[in-house]
Amino acid sequence: MPSLLLRFFVAGVTLLAGGVPALAQDGPSFDCAKAESGAEKLICGDDELAELDRLVADRFAAAVAAVKALDAGAVQAEKELHAYQRGWIKGRDECWKAGDERDCVEFSYLRRDAELVTQFMLEQPTGTTTWQCGDSSANEVVTMFFDTRLPSVRFERGDSVDTGTLVPSGSGSKYEGNFGRSISIKGDVATYRDPDPDGAEYECRSTN
Repeated sequence: MPSLLLRFFVAGVTLLAGGVPALAQDGPSFDCAKAESGAEKLICGDDELAELDRLVADRFAAAVAAVKALDAGAVQAEKELHAYQRGWIKGRDECWKAGDERDCVEFSYLRRDAELVTQFMLEQPTGTTTWQCGDSSANEVVTMFFDTRLPSVRFERGDSVDTGTLVPSGSGSKYEGNFGRSISIKGDVATYRDPDPDGAEYECRSTN
């Protein structure tokens, strides 16, 4: 994760949902007459995907507004955010390689929505839990949960911040982040895994 954005995330700047622009009535956020990729053409012919496109476009606009409000490093942070968004669009457009292109495009939007909301605190979390992991009282993980369309979590551990989304689990709730980070929760206990390459796993207990 880019260092400037990391400083923004750790600072905990909050942009409430009221600051997110209202969604348009129909059609995606882009001009369908100029659609080029298979994903864009698919979105233009699918009302549900078009609505998801508008949602993510509005989330992105809110995130840009948030980084522009930074006291320092705003210009570089905005450049990095735009670069990441371009990378996400490129990944979305690779969905033609998937077995079910529509499912791939839909999941791409749901995941990006969750990332933007949790990284930039575009909504208030529905709950926050602090976990004491392993034998050290200083070994803490904070999780903030968000009621996005794909339920999501924000991990805070030391000076690192990550986002994760709910995945199928046999029992309890499991959220997976980037590079192997995950947390499996059953009541007031959880199993937390650090991201690769360390990948250390800890048994944790809620301190709330």
